[in-house]
Order: sequence, then structure tokens, then C-alpha cells
Amino acid sequence: MLKQNFIIILFLLWSQTLSANEYFLTLRNEKTNLRQGPSFEYPIKLFYKKKFLPVLVQDKFENFRKIRDHENNSGWIHISQLSKKKAAITIDDELLIYSKPSVYSKPSAILKKGRLCKILKCKEDWCKVKVENFKGWVKKDGLWGLL
Repeated sequence: MLKQNFIIILFLLWSQTLSANEYFLTLRNEKTNLRQGPSFEYPIKLFYKKKFLPVLVQDKFENFRKIRDHENNSGWIHISQLSKKKAAITIDDELLIYSKPSVYSKPSAILKKGRLCKILKCKEDWCKVKVENFKGWVKKDGLWGLL
């Protein structure tokens, strides 16, 4: 019994270590192929048509990275198609952009769910974003694409 508990604890620690190695990148180009496996020989699973779309990198094999997107699609992308630029997707139905990182400052826009935001910088609970002609601060917990 003690040996089984020890194995379970080791497994849980190992799985937490794996998730600690996950990180976000964005798509470099307007059109990116998501493949079923880590090689150009594998068939294309789907096409992304959104530059700067954030993806969670979960694994790597040679020059390919296994990714997951905000809709839980997963597959493999060549590293040449990925960028370190920061972006996020809004996950709240409506997310306000404020002039300062405070709910007491003036709101300038409302972002609908699924909106792509370029991240300029982040503080503890807030990120400064740019969306089309709008620039301002949003609550970090309303975004997907940040750790």
C-alpha cells in the first residue's frame, strides 16, 4: 500500500513538472498548418488563418512543437511558424478596456469574447493591450494566452 501511494505521488509530481514546462507563443504568419504529427510527412489537421493567435506549447520533437489553442485543438507546428510576440484572446463575454489599470478609471471600449489582443505589457492583475485603434488596460483574468 505504501509503495502504491509513493508511485501515485511521484506521478502527480511528474505531471505537475510537465505542466510547468508549458509556455505560450503566437502564430507568426496569416496562414499556418497544424499537423497530426511532428513532421511535414504527417497530414494537415487544420489551417490557422490568424496571425498572432496565441497557442500553448505542450511538447517538442526536433523542430516541431505540440500546441493547443483556446478551443482545445491540438497538433504539431514547425518552429519557424511560431513567434515570441505576446497576444491573448478574450474569454469573457464582455471585457472593458480602461485608460488606467483600475476599474475606477475611464473605460474606452468593450471587447467581445474571442477578440485577439496584442499584449504591450502586464502588471499583477492587468495587461496593457492594443486592439485595432484602441489601447488600454484590461483585467488579466479575462484573457487566454498568458501564464
